[in-house]
Amino acid sequence: MTRWTRRPARQPVPDRPGSRPRARLIATAGLAAVALVAGALATSGALASGNGKSARQSGQGPARLSPVNHARRGSAQSIAGLTPTQIRAAYDLPPLNHLNSPGALRGITGKGETIVIVDSFGSPTIAADLAHFDKRFGVPAPPSLRVIQPTGTVPPFHDSNSNRDGWAAETTLDVEWAHAIAPGASILLVETPTSENEGTTGFPQIVAAENYVLRHHEGDVISQSFAATEQTFSSRWDYAAIRNLRSAYQLADYDHVTVLAATGDEGATSYKYNMIDLYTTRAVSWPATDPLVTAVGGTQLDLRANGTRIRPDIAWSDGGGGKSIVFGRPAYQDGVKSVTGDHRGVPDISMDAACSSHVAIYSSFDGPGGLSAICGTSVATPLFAGIVALADQYAGHPLGLINPAIYKMEAEHEPGIVDITKGNNSQTFSQDGKRYTVPGFGARKGYDLASGVGTVDARYFVPELAKFAS
Repeated sequence: MTRWTRRPARQPVPDRPGSRPRARLIATAGLAAVALVAGALATSGALASGNGKSARQSGQGPARLSPVNHARRGSAQSIAGLTPTQIRAAYDLPPLNHLNSPGALRGITGKGETIVIVDSFGSPTIAADLAHFDKRFGVPAPPSLRVIQPTGTVPPFHDSNSNRDGWAAETTLDVEWAHAIAPGASILLVETPTSENEGTTGFPQIVAAENYVLRHHEGDVISQSFAATEQTFSSRWDYAAIRNLRSAYQLADYDHVTVLAATGDEGATSYKYNMIDLYTTRAVSWPATDPLVTAVGGTQLDLRANGTRIRPDIAWSDGGGGKSIVFGRPAYQDGVKSVTGDHRGVPDISMDAACSSHVAIYSSFDGPGGLSAICGTSVATPLFAGIVALADQYAGHPLGLINPAIYKMEAEHEPGIVDITKGNNSQTFSQDGKRYTVPGFGARKGYDLASGVGTVDARYFVPELAKFAS
């Protein structure tokens, strides 16, 4: 099944006496505790275990609960999650707010741009939840938040459906954090009426919805926090099932719209079609592997309360990365062919995703509203969508496919690219009564298959991307 690529943070406790667990995490009194049940997409799901790996469960209903991965002493991370102020400081965003005019949030804020968020089902409370999120964290309201359903009406929401809860949490995360990074940008939430099936019917409604957005020139950057393992698509006719779904990305390239996708949360491997078992060999996921898409991987932050770093970022151990079995090396990766070989390598770039540096969201779709903590490359992708919107505003026009620019910036050692040299995405897990290790890729100087070119210092990255991609 197609899966969203966000992972709930940990530490399940009852949200209140006598209540049932919910398909998201909910901060309770004083943000002192978090209730968590991972909503399963379609019929099964995954969530983080205490050691940072995946605990998997099949069947209907909530997935297993797992203990919290507490940040180490001295870190700013709380169970409630990092705040927009902390994340903005971590990525050096405040100076951009003052580039063109005085006053906070009066400069490069994404003004005039539109970020498109694509999710199955969406959330029935997204408008109210974004307003609460903004009020709680002092973020200006977006110029507009529009919700469209171009491929059919979304069925009524039922909290008893863990699949719907999971997508609602994903939607909340995507909207709130793209907005937190680019508060001056408009948000267009594109909802589709079904969950897509990985490797069989694939993404037809998502692709149709994105084509609608592109044909009507509705946005400048598209953020996708879902993935399907390449091996789950039929390999007949050179993976035609994937190639036939590329129309939206081809149109986006033609129309100069940037498309982003999360690389996933299973490190160097990924899920089989049953969404229970992992491949015991390396695997990566589409659409992140598409050469017309920017693949966003994961890092781990270690921050002080003011958002400054205790130590440099490291590659997140569960961040998706590796070599495509479908797509060959695109020209923009020729300079890193010693790493990718003849294959398309992912990720291209990385942002915060780790469950030890999870972020806060506000949601109320399944009961009284509250703050929750959430993690995964589903965090990294809307964060980077906000960065791209800032660069679009700086350039004065949409930048389109930014991958060639990113690799040029890395080759020329531009200060906006921050290299990541530690961490790896190897995966060890138990399955079928056996213990498996899928060797991953280590972060290293320059490009690697754990973190891509690295992460960003937005103060420099935004004007550099505007220059190199124009």
